Amino acid sequence: MDLRKLKTLIDLVSESNVSELEITEPEGKVRIVKGPVGAPVLAQASGIAAAPLAVAPVAMHPPVLTHAEEVAASGHVVKSPMVGTYYASASPEAKPFVQVGSVVKEGETICIIEAMKILNEIEADKSGTITSILIDNGQAVEYGQPLFRIE
Repeated sequence: MDLRKLKTLIDLVSESNVSELEITEPEGKVRIVKGPVGAPVLAQASGIAAAPLAVAPVAMHPPVLTHAEEVAASGHVVKSPMVGTYYASASPEAKPFVQVGSVVKEGETICIIEAMKILNEIEADKSGTITSILIDNGQAVEYGQPLFRIE
């Protein structure tokens, strides 16, 4: 992908309400993520050599872990594969797919994440017992955010 096309894509993301854009082409894959207003736009490219377009500020102190991160640090964590809205059940009247103490098998549906009006079933990536649910029903989730702890 040439630099002019990449710059055009970055400008489009910067000027729009889109917060993330990912494009895959034969030459490589590009992912552009927009941060809060005033923050630089970050572009990641794989398959092509490119200089970083923006550098995030470095924290001068160790990060403070949230409760969910502390809990997740001690077992296998199922993370959100996408940005969207987390739902514990298939419909508001239905019982949740899993609860704390539920035994799950790898590949079993454990929740739904709605993204762009599409309901995506999220499956357990490991067999075991759900020991923690790290998010509330109807809450917005980010890519990579811990959802469950399985032991």
